[in-house]
Amino acid sequence: MQKYGLIGYPLKHSFSIGYFNEKFKAENIDAEYVNFEIPDINDFMEVIEENPNLCGLNVTIPYKEKVIPFLDELDKDTAKIGAVNVIQIIRQPKGKVKLIGHNSDIIGFTQSIEPLLQPHHKKALILGTGGASKAVLRGLENLGIESTFVSRTKKADDILIYEELTPEIMQENTVIVNCTPVGMYPKVDFCPNIPYELLTPQHLLYDLLYNPNETLFMKKGAAQGAVTKNGLEMLLLQAFAAWEIWQKG
Repeated sequence: MQKYGLIGYPLKHSFSIGYFNEKFKAENIDAEYVNFEIPDINDFMEVIEENPNLCGLNVTIPYKEKVIPFLDELDKDTAKIGAVNVIQIIRQPKGKVKLIGHNSDIIGFTQSIEPLLQPHHKKALILGTGGASKAVLRGLENLGIESTFVSRTKKADDILIYEELTPEIMQENTVIVNCTPVGMYPKVDFCPNIPYELLTPQHLLYDLLYNPNETLFMKKGAAQGAVTKNGLEMLLLQAFAAWEIWQKG
């Protein structure tokens, strides 16, 4: 039986384990998906060595960047992002193993937002500066959209803080992507601190969150006539992409 899994810590709630085990059952695939809750990234190679039937892994917080030194190779986009959420495991002769890092978040995000883009969507604001925001930056770049990060605190000259979002900036940046956890269940009465009154029907608001189905960020955007979308489709598309990556192994 083939084995796939997820590394992270802690792993209280994981979309992947339910999704993949249901997929294997529905499609009669002789495989199982398990969670590997490792308290230290140095335990990573033990997972590889102790599971000779392991064919692929997902990676979640806090190891998306920490796992990179253990890998043999990164694909091009993943190298630029500097964060891995899929590992392709290639079993070679004499028990050697080749580990290749990928980022399926970029694939899921790009495929999900692309149908909504209009010719006037040329510039974007990315709310948050964590690992997911790096995948979003690369995805928008691949779609020909120039992006600027927005953070609560000034981290670098090229990163805006929320208080700097002037009417001119809001008018120019008609795509806004929320990569922060602000507004996620159960704290549904919160939203990123952008000037919502400056939004228009020209704006597209994309929230990586999907619980609740419509976040306050999306509700406030919709009230101004903006197009809105949550991250559920991205979540599914990145899982599809992970499976395709593993099948290449």
